[in-house]
Amino acid sequence: MRNNLRWKVLTILAVVLAAGVAIYPMEDRIRLGLDLRGGVHLVLRVQTDDALRVETETNASQLSEQVGLSGISLSSAAAVSPTEIAVEGVPAERDQEFRQIADEYLGLSYDRESRAGGAYTFRMQGAIERSLRDESVRQALQTIERRVNELGVAEPIVAPHGVAGDQILVQLPGVEDVAGAKEIIRSTGLLELKLVEDGPALSREMLLQTRNGVLPPDMEVVSGLDEGLGAAPGSTVYYLVRQVAPVTGRDLRNARPTIDEYNQPAISFSFNQEGARKFGDFTASNIGRNLAIILDDRVYSAPTIQDRISDEGRITGAFTQAEASNLALTLRSGALPASLTYLEERTVGPTLGADSVRAGVTASVSGLIAVALFMLTYYRLSGINAVVAVAMNLLILLGCMAYIGAVLTLPGIAGFILTIGMGVDSNVLIFERIKEELGTARGVRAAVSAGFDRVFLTIVDTHIASLIAAAFLFQFGSGPIKGFATTLFFGLVSNVFTAVFVSRTMFEAILTRRREASLSI
Repeated sequence: MRNNLRWKVLTILAVVLAAGVAIYPMEDRIRLGLDLRGGVHLVLRVQTDDALRVETETNASQLSEQVGLSGISLSSAAAVSPTEIAVEGVPAERDQEFRQIADEYLGLSYDRESRAGGAYTFRMQGAIERSLRDESVRQALQTIERRVNELGVAEPIVAPHGVAGDQILVQLPGVEDVAGAKEIIRSTGLLELKLVEDGPALSREMLLQTRNGVLPPDMEVVSGLDEGLGAAPGSTVYYLVRQVAPVTGRDLRNARPTIDEYNQPAISFSFNQEGARKFGDFTASNIGRNLAIILDDRVYSAPTIQDRISDEGRITGAFTQAEASNLALTLRSGALPASLTYLEERTVGPTLGADSVRAGVTASVSGLIAVALFMLTYYRLSGINAVVAVAMNLLILLGCMAYIGAVLTLPGIAGFILTIGMGVDSNVLIFERIKEELGTARGVRAAVSAGFDRVFLTIVDTHIASLIAAAFLFQFGSGPIKGFATTLFFGLVSNVFTAVFVSRTMFEAILTRRREASLSI
């Protein structure tokens, strides 16, 4: 009997010691959420039209290129809206051939409408449009989440928001550089490597002079910084580049800040296997020409291709070290499929968090004191068992949260108070059953044993039902609800341990030391 009691006591001491080690020092081990620690709360809208426009422009370019390879001369083929492609000047004698090519490249995604004079309009099908919009929001959410995680923010919240389907909620606890975090989140981060057809030039008009001021349909003008053309330092210059990039940031494997040959901050990047193959073929066939390195529609450098380049490259420019690090982070996390706009921004100060923590601690301590007074008054000395069990329950709960790195939120504090109530409820069930057993004139030890045995299944049943509810709250709830569910889950598990195992061990230890067959309950 004593050996059995000894291992129970050692188990309890080991659990308490482990919980104490986990939460010491508490200010460092217990992580606080946005509502307690402060930080930034953002609501962003994904401009899904951008993603549709990129898709439509790419399809228009591919159609124009394929038609050109077939020897069909068109007046124009360009995207006129995020979901429409307009084609002008299809020769009457090649109309059937054009339709076959268009059906092959656009037929599964676009509805075709013919107009007079060899003109066509291709409109994106509704199902395809909805799918692309949904996909762009999902990609934006995943990209933002990767960027936020690389910022090192503890337990950020990145989740869908609103009913329109194009909004994202971002909460960053403890973030002080709000402007920097917003810039990293919002930056499109689209890297494109395009062949330079002309430039740099000091103005758009000068760039297009040799083409009678007309921009070719398969090219675009992109701005960049002055590269020694005689203008003031930092002036804008212009490049004429191919519209379709053979290699983009989607082909990247990694990006990191580095130093160039002039000891200035730069960004090195490397391609994945497919990207390296495409880049190698592209550079091998364009040796001696300039390659524009474009990030978010801005040319950072336009070096000359000296030889075949396969898997690595470098972006140089007027970077600070912090800018190079942020750009490298943006490239590593992937390009956003569309631009973002901020609909809402709230900065939560740490004072509110401190007040909330203080109020929560006060409420928990007050509740524990009130419970202790009630249990000691109603159950006399046996009430000490309940008070110790509840206090130990809270300690183990904090230890579990510290071990897994869970974040304590304001609803989580409510979970603490609920845990106190459930701990008291379990002890009341046990004590009332023991009193009933004592009323049948059974011995004290037999009554205590029967009381715990017969209430055990009831306690397990009620706790399992509550655990199922906590699991659903965690699975389908947002940040604060998840915080409450986490606290509730660990509170329920630790309550079973303390109410059944700890409390019973304390009764057994007391009765083993006493000879009289009486119990203060």
